[in-house]
Amino acid sequence: MRVYFCLFLQISTILMAQEKLPYSAIPPAPESLNGGAIIVRMTQGLGYRFYWASKDLRPKDLAYRPSEAAASTQETLQHIYSLSLMILNAASSLPNKRPLENIPEEYPALRQAILKNLEKAAQLFSEMNLETIQKIQVVFERKGKTSSFPIWNLLNGPLSDAIYHTGQLVSFRRTSGNPIQTGMNVFLGETKEISPPNKK
Repeated sequence: MRVYFCLFLQISTILMAQEKLPYSAIPPAPESLNGGAIIVRMTQGLGYRFYWASKDLRPKDLAYRPSEAAASTQETLQHIYSLSLMILNAASSLPNKRPLENIPEEYPALRQAILKNLEKAAQLFSEMNLETIQKIQVVFERKGKTSSFPIWNLLNGPLSDAIYHTGQLVSFRRTSGNPIQTGMNVFLGETKEISPPNKK
């Protein structure tokens, strides 16, 4: 039974790795400039940065930490997951329950969940008018107590924080000998060379 379970996990991991994930490039820009479109574009920009910052990480990369007191790349990925969930929950009008549970542990599932959260959040924001956007609240629930914050806190909080930590992934993987994909262009939102460089 244990052998079949392990085989199931391996097959699931392979299938997730083969699934086409969002944000290998930034989607076309919105047709008009408004509050919802700006949040969508910020989320898409984060998705593009994260896609390439987290692509093809090795066990050595995931275990890397710049010092004993610092978070590892794996732990940083898990933190970005929590931030992506906060962005999605705001767009979905759902509370953020603390402590956070059921964080994916395996790298492929963790990366996929983050990208899917960002894609879904961007889609939801794109469907909102200005009145709806203005009513968005970032809600936290902990031990029966609830606290709410306006959408401004989403922008300077989890959205900006996720971009910040994605930059850490870029730095960490360079230090662990696995630099980010050549040809990635955050200004244009596209990557010219998609085949990974030779790594030892």
